[in-house]
Amino acid sequence: MTTAPPSPRVLPHPTREEIRLDSVLHALSDPVRMRIVSELADAEAALSCSRFDLPVTKSTTTHHFRVLRESGVIQQVYEGTAKMNGLRREDLDALFPGLLDALLTAARRQAARDARA
Repeated sequence: MTTAPPSPRVLPHPTREEIRLDSVLHALSDPVRMRIVSELADAEAALSCSRFDLPVTKSTTTHHFRVLRESGVIQQVYEGTAKMNGLRREDLDALFPGLLDALLTAARRQAARDARA
């Protein structure tokens, strides 16, 4: 299996030093965006946008990915025609130790409570 070459299309991302806690918390305050992050964390690999089955329109999905990218939560790169999404765990853990794991754990517990209700 061959991998598509990187695309010359480059999307803007904040550097590690530009990532702000308020932006990260805002990005993760939306349940759809938290679901995207949870799926990326579980996959431990980059996933294409089409791999996500989200309960929103395509344009809203695009908006959610943009918010996550611009806040520094995810990295997006083009591979051929696919936009690949990866969690910036190393950057987030370096800047805000324990934050991502705490939020992922809290989101999973909430989802389990919601499923029982």
